[in-house]
Order: sequence, then structure tokens, then C-alpha cells
Amino acid sequence: MPSLISPATWPALESAHSVPRGTSRGASILPLRLEGVSYAPNGRTLLHEISLTLVSDAATVVLGPNGAGKSLLLRLCHGLIPPSTGRILWAGAGNAAKEQAMVFQRPVLLRRSVAGNLAYPLRLLGLGREERERRVAEALAMAGLTPLADRYARSLSGGEQQRLALARAWVRRPEVLFLDEPTANLDPAATRQVEAIVKRFRDAGTKVVMTTHDLGQARRLAEEVLFLHRGRLLEQAPAECFFAGPATAEARAFVRGELLW
Repeated sequence: MPSLISPATWPALESAHSVPRGTSRGASILPLRLEGVSYAPNGRTLLHEISLTLVSDAATVVLGPNGAGKSLLLRLCHGLIPPSTGRILWAGAGNAAKEQAMVFQRPVLLRRSVAGNLAYPLRLLGLGREERERRVAEALAMAGLTPLADRYARSLSGGEQQRLALARAWVRRPEVLFLDEPTANLDPAATRQVEAIVKRFRDAGTKVVMTTHDLGQARRLAEEVLFLHRGRLLEQAPAECFFAGPATAEARAFVRGELLW
């Protein structure tokens, strides 16, 4: 399996579209605010009046037991489904759709080569050939996929496919990237590779919001934690504070491995 690009080489891959943490992109779409957001398809409430604000810089990890509403929350924020009540507000509403992306637990890849999957969204953006080729090369290197550029994307292993899905999201340089349990189906080695890519996104200035069921992974990646239980947001706290002493009984039980639903 190809290794990820060496950290010593990463600075050479920075482009005018990559923004170091703490600097401004100009017209940012952050913060993202949810005001009393509920989701109740067919009268069954799955998310209950969630209010929160997500700002830049901090990598946000959404935790909670199965059925807590983690994936639903990301889909609402990304705009895949509308809230039943409440409002979802981006600071730069006009640019929000173009400045965010989402990667799912099971990636959906185009019937193209690895490089073709990366080039396709850039064509949709109307970028010229030279710029497309440069971005594709950077994304391939970042994800450790350069030797596989001409391979049929759907023939890759599960870990390689997920790295390709991450690279395809990153190639557009989104300000916000939603990741729905991106390592749920991967072995430990592939999980470590994906985590390295996620950290790279974060360090390059992309706001990462991800769900995970893996507490160890949350400790490694999170700077902020959202804790959901039965469709309710019970805690939003810096990761260090959350893991040192959760504020609610449900979160304490979850961290101890005692809360399954």
C-alpha cells in the first residue's frame, strides 16, 4: 500500500488556495449557527431543538451512542435534508454550498480512474487544465495515491477508496469539511492513514466536523466535542474539558463505555 506523503514534503504542496490556521480566507462562511433545529420526518422527532455555533479553527468531533442523531446532524448542516423546525445559518449564505463538502462512511466513487475522480469536480468549477492538473497532483500526493492515479477507482481497497474520497473533497479547497465516520469500516493501518489526512486538512485551515464511534480517535483528533444523546445536544465543550470531566451523567457513562443507547 502506498505510504502517505512525508510531512517534510507537505509545505511544498501548499497552494494559494490552502490557508494556514488562524488566517482569513476573506468572505468566510463561518460561523455556522443552528437555532432551535429539529428534524421530525413523518411526525417522529429524531433531533430535538438543537442550538449551537461552530466557529473556525477547532476540529469538532460529534460523539454519542448509536441512534443519537450524529449523522443526521451532519446531513442537516451540509444541506442534504431540511430541518423540520428552526434555522441553519451560515455567515456567508451565498457561498455556503461551494465552500463546504461532505465525505460519507461508504464513499461513492465515479466510474473513472483515481485521477479522473479528482479532476471531475474541478471541471465543474470551471478551472483551466493547468490548474486542474496541479490540484490533482497535490491531492494524489497528499493522500498517498500517486502510484494509483491511473487505476480504476472502484477497484481500490476500502482504505484507498476512503482516502480518494477525502482527496476528492479536499481538491475543491472547501472551508468546511463534514466527515461521517470516515474510518468505521477500516482496519487499524488504514484508519491511521485517514487520520493523518484529516489532521492535514485541519492544519491547512479547513474546518473539520466529523462523527466517530471511536473514543480513542476522538481524543486524537478533537479540539471540540459535541455530545448527542437520543437526538438532543447535551454538551458542547473543548475536548480537553470534555474528556477530563463530562458535565452530564449520560456523557460520563458514554466515556466509560456504559451508554449504548
